[in-house]
Amino acid sequence: MPRSRASKVRKKHPKIKKNDKVIVIGGKEKGKIGTVLKVDSEKERVVVEKVNMVKRHSRPSQQAGQGGIIEKEAPLHVSKLMMICNKCTEPTRIGKRILEDGSKVRVCKKCGEPMDE
Repeated sequence: MPRSRASKVRKKHPKIKKNDKVIVIGGKEKGKIGTVLKVDSEKERVVVEKVNMVKRHSRPSQQAGQGGIIEKEAPLHVSKLMMICNKCTEPTRIGKRILEDGSKVRVCKKCGEPMDE
């Protein structure tokens, strides 16, 4: 039986962007800090630099040359991450504020400073 449009769950848009500094708040990588390399908003997953490292086996090929075991970052779910404020350097939630010129900016919930610079 085909699913209707109403049965699809609407996913939230992640507030974390590329080059943001984040801390892992859950899972086996808890407590690690890194910068965001890639954001997949459809799957709600984020790749963080030197966090959640996995080993992948590659075959020798024309392009890659020699095969072997490659260590790379695997994506984490957005719910396991928390932004680190640039000013107060603490993990914080993110709010949004509209400036006088009409542009939206992400704001630190603890100190109130803009995060987009």
